[in-house]
Formats: sequence, structure tokens, C-alpha cells
Amino acid sequence: MNNNIFDTALIFEGGGMRVAHSAGVIDVMLESGLFFNYVSAISAGSSNAVNYLSRDRARAKRSFVDLVDMDGVVGMRYWLRGEGYFAAEYLYGAASLPGGPLPLDFARFQENPAELRIGAFDCETGKTVYWKREDIETVDDLLRMVRCSSTLPLLMPRTQFRGRTFIDGGIEAGIPIDIAQRDGYEKFFIVLTREKGYRKKPMKIQRLLERKFRDEPLLIEKLRHRWERYNEQMEEIERLEAQGRAVVVRPEQMRIRSTTADRAKLEECYQDGCRLAAREMNTWKTFLYT
Repeated sequence: MNNNIFDTALIFEGGGMRVAHSAGVIDVMLESGLFFNYVSAISAGSSNAVNYLSRDRARAKRSFVDLVDMDGVVGMRYWLRGEGYFAAEYLYGAASLPGGPLPLDFARFQENPAELRIGAFDCETGKTVYWKREDIETVDDLLRMVRCSSTLPLLMPRTQFRGRTFIDGGIEAGIPIDIAQRDGYEKFFIVLTREKGYRKKPMKIQRLLERKFRDEPLLIEKLRHRWERYNEQMEEIERLEAQGRAVVVRPEQMRIRSTTADRAKLEECYQDGCRLAAREMNTWKTFLYT
């Protein structure tokens, strides 16, 4: 398996089910032969990264559209049972193994030589950890990393991995451009899940979060200032875009929420991503190949 883009980092933002739009973008990117040799991702974007690197267009869609038709995966009844709004143990376990409704082709993933970074928030240190390919020994390792990165606070139970406790990578690093910059990249292709000009505001549920995590001051501090860090990142990304150093892929209209489980709405969002990518492909190729 060969790649053809070596000087540009591909970056996936998270956003729960909003990444259905990014999945549509991935479909057209793969169909058009855009194969990046470096990918960083966080939160639900990490699932997109794995699907992209295994070049599995069908799984990209199943992961964020067909998913809601699967039994035992999404819903408040699973949250009430302590499994999480997204039933993580099943979704990142049996469902993604051979014979499950969402099988990951791990051999195909391993054939791709591209560098990978998956970010998750370490609850004990209060820092974001970025795993690399050399950290992945088995398909279970990979699925556990994606689960750690995607573990939404309050909505999903925390994930244990190699003796540590993790939750959603987006808590500290909303868009994983920081790791790509540390790895030496100066040119970026950034797939976002919010419209142009979007900025976060302080969370309305901040007091609830502070009560819930009152014994974890490091986590509370990160949650309290998450909106500020995200907005700083967005301003930096817009500067890079203005300088001609980044292509930023944004939905023209984000129709859904992070927890949307309506298949028709998810399908529409996915198709929005497909249409956007098809329309912009020539512009993207000019940026990437010149």
C-alpha cells in the first residue's frame, strides 16, 4: 500500500456523530486517491483516521451512519445501564472484530505505512497522550486507543488502558494540530466538523461537571478552559489558512449534534461531506501537489 502526500499532515477533528460529515469527505478522498503519509486525530475523529488508513470507505459510512441501525450501540438505555450513551465496550470490542457488524480490517490498516497519532486525555496526569503506530501491537490495542480518545465525559464510562485511565482527547487538544507541528509539519489539511467562524462558549453544564469531577482538580481545570483553548486553535488555523499553509475542510451547514441518532439526518450530513469533497477536489489537489 503506497501513499502519495508526504509534506502535509492530515488532521481530523472530533465531534461525536458530527463526524458523519467527515466520513463523507473521506469517501471522496479515498476514491480520488488522496493518500496522506501522516494522520493525527482526536475523539470521534480517531475512528475516521483508522477507517481512512485502512482505506475502508464502507466502514467510514457504517461507523457514523449505519451505526444507529445496529442493535446495542446507541441510546439512553445503555447510558442508564452504565454502558454509556454509545455502548463503548461493544462498539470498540466485539462489534469491530471479525463477525461483528462493524469489522475493522486490521491487516489492511497495518499494511499502510502512514504515521498515525491518536490523542487521549490521561486523567492522572492531566495531559494529552498521543499514541503512535509503534504503540499498536494488536487490533485490541488499536480499538482501545480509539475508545480512549472517544470517551465523552458524562456520556461514556472512562476507559482503562495499560494501567492508566483515559477520557476524550478533545478535552485539552480540541484539534490535534499541535502534535503535527511538534512532528515538524508546516503544511496541513484539516477536516473540521463545525462551520466557518464557529467559536466555543463556556459550557452551560460547567457546575455539573465540577460537581461530578470535584475530586479531580486537573480535569476540572482543563474543562473550565477548554473553550478558550479551542478558540485559540481556531484562530491559529485561520491564520494558517490565510497564509496558504492549510486547507480547512468545513461543513457549510452542520445539521446534527454530537449525539444525533436519526439515520436520515446522519445520511444527509454524510452526503453533505461527499458533495463538498467532490466540488473542492480540484482545488485540494492543486494545494497538495504544487
